[in-house]
Amino acid sequence: MSDKTPNQSRRAFVATAGAAAAGVMIAPGVHLIEVASARPAGEAASRTVRWGMLVDVTKCQEGCTACVSACNKENALETALPQNQAPQWIRKVDLKDKSTGRALSLPMMCQHCEKPPCVDVCPTGASFKRADGIVLVDRHICIGCRYCMMACPYKARSFVHETLENQNPEVPRGKGCVEACTMCVHRVDKGQQPACVQACGAEGHAAILFGDLNDGASEIAKRIRSVATSQVRADLQLNPGVRYQGI
Repeated sequence: MSDKTPNQSRRAFVATAGAAAAGVMIAPGVHLIEVASARPAGEAASRTVRWGMLVDVTKCQEGCTACVSACNKENALETALPQNQAPQWIRKVDLKDKSTGRALSLPMMCQHCEKPPCVDVCPTGASFKRADGIVLVDRHICIGCRYCMMACPYKARSFVHETLENQNPEVPRGKGCVEACTMCVHRVDKGQQPACVQACGAEGHAAILFGDLNDGASEIAKRIRSVATSQVRADLQLNPGVRYQGI
């Protein structure tokens, strides 16, 4: 499956400005989190990069919703809508093994698949995958058919039912459109970490690692080579960009 070439409206959606923010420092020259490389404004996303996340479930704390709160604040998702209509770009899932009693808590969001079914079923091309692996929705050509919501095996997409106010200008949203986790593309393109990753680190858990899966020297690539990791619904062979350790 070939990636769709972003049109002008798509480029506007991911356009960014400003300087790259530094990572959280724990000592001179030592970063608690790995900082992404800023992408110059107007430069196309590179196919040599594939952004991804690794979630260490052994560090993810039950009852902690720092990642959810950070996502809601960063993307202006706070809403007074009924729960069944509220946007949910990231959610915490609690699991329990009935045979052993082992309990797990993990964040679930758009998995930014290499072969995203949401893109396959979209009739207008509104659902698309950037060259660097981030899956997005172009609200300008989304017709609200919600085929992508039905196709997503991770239940990662939401539909905007109401007119929106107090939006983050870097995260355009719109009534009648489908939306999902953007991996904080507006931050990533400025060399920053996604909001959920930064919040998890600030809480002292550091359960979410973000970086370039294609860069063998990156911390995330090293970790995936050295420890056992899992893909949710690996049987579907979608090759998600989000991996889990400890499940």
